[in-house]
Amino acid sequence: MTQRDWIEKDFYRELGVASTASADEIKKAYRKLARELHPDANPGDTKAETRFKTVSEAYGILSDPVKRKEYDETRALFAGGGAGGGFGGGFPGGGTQGFDVGDIFGRAGAGGAGGGLGDIFGGLFGNAGRGGAQGYSTASRPQRGADVESELRISFEDAVRGATMPIRLSSPGRCDTCGGSGARPGTSVRTCPTCNGQGVVSRSQGAFAFSEPCRDCRGSGRIVDDPCPECGGDGVSTRTRTLTVRVPAGVNDGQRIRLAGQGEPGRGGAPAGDLYVKVHVSPHRIFGRSAKNSDDLTLKVPVTYPELVLGTTLTVPTLDSTVSLKIPAGTSSGRTLRVRGRGVERKDGRKGDLLVTVEVAVPQKLDDAAAEALERYVEATKSYDPRADLLGGGR
Repeated sequence: MTQRDWIEKDFYRELGVASTASADEIKKAYRKLARELHPDANPGDTKAETRFKTVSEAYGILSDPVKRKEYDETRALFAGGGAGGGFGGGFPGGGTQGFDVGDIFGRAGAGGAGGGLGDIFGGLFGNAGRGGAQGYSTASRPQRGADVESELRISFEDAVRGATMPIRLSSPGRCDTCGGSGARPGTSVRTCPTCNGQGVVSRSQGAFAFSEPCRDCRGSGRIVDDPCPECGGDGVSTRTRTLTVRVPAGVNDGQRIRLAGQGEPGRGGAPAGDLYVKVHVSPHRIFGRSAKNSDDLTLKVPVTYPELVLGTTLTVPTLDSTVSLKIPAGTSSGRTLRVRGRGVERKDGRKGDLLVTVEVAVPQKLDDAAAEALERYVEATKSYDPRADLLGGGR
């Protein structure tokens, strides 16, 4: 992407955010648009696909702090960007006529509005300013690819045990047709002979020297004589690919998994960005994860009152099978009992525990025999008052 692209395109408008938007606001806007415009959600809709590519391109720039800073500086320098945006006033070297973006990127300035531009634009385009020293343009400098985010939903069991899951990802990536070169297969890219691959050329006018983006390669430092029909010479295209994500055992809901080098490809030979996969864990019907220690599983088991009073041995489920659990006589409802080694497997190979909470299940209805037996029990235990301490403390 050249500086002219940055000036002519309003990436903030593409994402529907203000230029002062935070990184989280930009990410939220992109994810919303990406879901709406994703090719899988709009099969056969070429307009949605084109818009998806534009949104992805915008996010690729604005999500990278370095690229966003350079983009903002470029647009600020050219009064908000856009071809035809004019600048007035006199410049050293002659003339008081204004110049537009076309003067900088496509033709010599009108009315001599060129002398001294190296002093003004040198910092932006990598030029030393005076003396005709050439520098590297932003477009020709290697740039690390932007990081990409995706989401994955897995079952509770896969989160506990770990799993290897496929994920489909639609994002900017290296063009498969040209292998990222930007040239039609069978042809090659050549170094721009005008700027020798620098992306900028130096000019002298009177006492002033300045640099400007090379007109022949538009600041990229290379010439693509026969562009790739898939990516139009950029070497990057939006594509859908399938990756394999290894989900570690014990992953928590909302946790992110990093896949190094699977993000947007770098420019100019720079490394690719990373892919961050946010994991969403579906809740289980009966099991949960302990808030104090996510390696421990939780389970609520209904019991009868006699089982708590007299004690018993229950068969309770685990994620793998079942286990026997002894309930001591006189156990209170709501007590949590621990079953060792029946939880989530840790990195060291050991497992967390299963925390079983017993709760009294109260019958909704009783037949006559049960009601009579319960009344006899009440009569037999009327000397026991569970609220004696409560009422006594109120006096």
